[in-house]
Amino acid sequence: MIYFIPTPIGNLKDISLHALEILRDCEIALCEDTRVSKSLINLLNERFNAGIKIKNFISLHTHNESEFFKNLDADFFSKNVAYISDAGMPGISDPGVSLVRYALKNGIEYEILSGANAALLAVVASGLVDKEFTFLGFLPNTGKDRAAAIQNALNNAYPCVIYESPKRITSLIDEILKIDENRQIFAIKEATKKFEAKFKNIPKALLDELKNANLNGEWCVVVDKSQNLSTQKITIDDINQLEIPPKIKAKLLSKLTGEDVKKIYNKIIK
Repeated sequence: MIYFIPTPIGNLKDISLHALEILRDCEIALCEDTRVSKSLINLLNERFNAGIKIKNFISLHTHNESEFFKNLDADFFSKNVAYISDAGMPGISDPGVSLVRYALKNGIEYEILSGANAALLAVVASGLVDKEFTFLGFLPNTGKDRAAAIQNALNNAYPCVIYESPKRITSLIDEILKIDENRQIFAIKEATKKFEAKFKNIPKALLDELKNANLNGEWCVVVDKSQNLSTQKITIDDINQLEIPPKIKAKLLSKLTGEDVKKIYNKIIK
């Protein structure tokens, strides 16, 4: 049995009673970073007398997962195994999804515990989200890919949630300023920790605030939706009804569905 266990993103008290109960029953911990997980377990035992006695900590992250699964013994999951990312919900901008896929493929029982997540915390705190939102996680660090990702966020019909480092938070706001000076932005750093700080403003004013702020810590940013886009989406039927050449129609349908252009074209001209 595999248990995916969310860990506190700042405040240690955010660990759930359910998580402590499961950790007490687990013999093995698969970890994004064994050092971080061992430190967490020691803190939980010291502060809350948690009684967690896991001795076997094994690294499982994006850089070694292929080798891990290749050498995996068939009865490994006959024991109770915890998967622990460094902070927050496994699989959300953290390793874990490959283990879920492995469990599904091999019929292994697994359970996802509820718990801390920085993106959802920021969504609620921002006041910018009515219902739908788009989660983008960490954007590319530099170059054209980063510029395209920021443009994508600003063109989105729903508010976008972005994770950002303290090194790039001001450059992110500055890039948004260059594209849309009136876009509402919410930013929170060090969520649930002692020095948590929240900011909400248009880009120029937000940059002025950040000049005098301590930028240390991980940031979560919510960018308001574009006011110039319709939330209506074009459908396959919409394209099929267009009186346009088959080649153009095939290209549009390929963009929408991901299907091969030639196959779509051959279907259209039959």
